[in-house]
Amino acid sequence: MQDTRDIETLIDLMARLPGLGPRSARRAVLALLKKRGQLMVPLAQAMAGVALSAKDCITCGNISTQDHCPICTDPARATAEICVVEDIADLWALERSGGFRGRYHVLGGTLSALDAIGPDELGIPRLLARIQDEATKEVILALAATVDGQTTAHYIADCLAPLNIQVSSLAQGVPVGGELDYLDDGTIGAALRARKKF
Repeated sequence: MQDTRDIETLIDLMARLPGLGPRSARRAVLALLKKRGQLMVPLAQAMAGVALSAKDCITCGNISTQDHCPICTDPARATAEICVVEDIADLWALERSGGFRGRYHVLGGTLSALDAIGPDELGIPRLLARIQDEATKEVILALAATVDGQTTAHYIADCLAPLNIQVSSLAQGVPVGGELDYLDDGTIGAALRARKKF
């Protein structure tokens, strides 16, 4: 099987992607190979381009090709509201719902003593400084309803308590243990509209 080593390497790499196991990766690679010109070559070029140009927004942590993402530079976005999310997939899910017109802050994870992830690893001090610098009036904690998500939400709420800022969380509609990226747009939109004080 020496002559298929590159193909096996591609299958192994694809199998590491979320939602793909070895069988799904093998099917995906075979589909790409059947449509090399129409799909595989353009995909490889797009991936190479994104690998070189993508960077984290220095304000919120979203992915962009510029230092500041389009959301942070959009003058129509409300600057007094910051929605705190665990990762970029959550930000994109909230954007798809169309229910939020403020700005975001991506933590990049949640607090976890087992994994040695503390406030500094998540940039929570940077979030707190940003909230004060931007004269934020409301912080929406859109974190997963998991133990780590809620621990992180409580920690941020405690840090914000002395600042006299309204802190809210997503309302019901987001199931306990649910992750935003897997919810439908209507559920996310309803949860944002019915958010409550944290």
